[in-house]
Amino acid sequence: MLDSDFYRGRRLRMNPGIRALVRENEIRPADLVMPYFVVETDDASFKKPIGSMPGQFQLSLQELEKTVGAAVKNGLNSLMLFGIPKVKDELATQAYADEGIVQEAVRRLKDRFPELVIITDVCLCEYTSHGHCGIVHKGGEIQNDPTIDLLAKASLSHVRAGADMVAPSDMMDGRILAIREMLDDNGFMNTPIMSYAVKYASAFYGPFREAADSTPKFGDRKTHQMDPANSREALREAEADLAEGADILMVKPGMPYLDVIRQLRDNFDTPIAAYNVSGEYSMVKAAAQNGWVDEQRMVMEMMTSFKRAGSDIVITYFAEDVLGWLNK
Repeated sequence: MLDSDFYRGRRLRMNPGIRALVRENEIRPADLVMPYFVVETDDASFKKPIGSMPGQFQLSLQELEKTVGAAVKNGLNSLMLFGIPKVKDELATQAYADEGIVQEAVRRLKDRFPELVIITDVCLCEYTSHGHCGIVHKGGEIQNDPTIDLLAKASLSHVRAGADMVAPSDMMDGRILAIREMLDDNGFMNTPIMSYAVKYASAFYGPFREAADSTPKFGDRKTHQMDPANSREALREAEADLAEGADILMVKPGMPYLDVIRQLRDNFDTPIAAYNVSGEYSMVKAAAQNGWVDEQRMVMEMMTSFKRAGSDIVITYFAEDVLGWLNK
């Protein structure tokens, strides 16, 4: 006869109904944000596979509409846009051009899907001839303050085109304040800012360089993206961005920094986003294609881990897949 004075946790795991009843975290369609890469091209049928990211594509405006339309029918609520222009220059002029590729994409999508939440990535790296996130001095140093002026202009152009939210990813100091002031001064006080507040200089971004055509021509981004060894610094960055006017804080990458997500959740009441980045996506896809893992189970476990760590929002290239699985 067993002593009854021990915890019988299995009682709440004995069948699917009970497990669902006591589940602490759950993935909802509204939690997911799908990133898309839109290319400025004269080829209306342009849909180029991204070799390092199986299942992802660079899309023309027309193909973007088709792809987003299918996802919306499947329950997509929010997306994030990255633009790839025809012409790049040292001042990233297409990033803040009224007729730029992201601005055009926003207008088209808003016209067709007015209820869709459109978030635009705000950075200069896809638009500069050198591939860096800002204006570069002759000595190779990125100039912080002149760069944030351009980021604010780009943000305003996105919002004027109809974007619901802007997400600056450059990691320049003071860019949230500059963007907030620019939006407020032009009558967009109610447009929220999702800040890439805690963005690490990570090896997990590798496939994104191909997807966004944004590989730096020289050097790296370690002067503005965070050192992967630091976590206390994350709190300083997050606190600074909130003080400057950020509405949502993002941690990027997601999986290697679940501890940082938890620190932000424990210290701030603002919504927290996790970016499940390209390298995380590609690793799972490669393993699944080789038959080494159960892709659906692994992805859903990853999504749950972001929620469990404290994320309210998950930006992920798996969003379309997850929506399909949730609808079964």
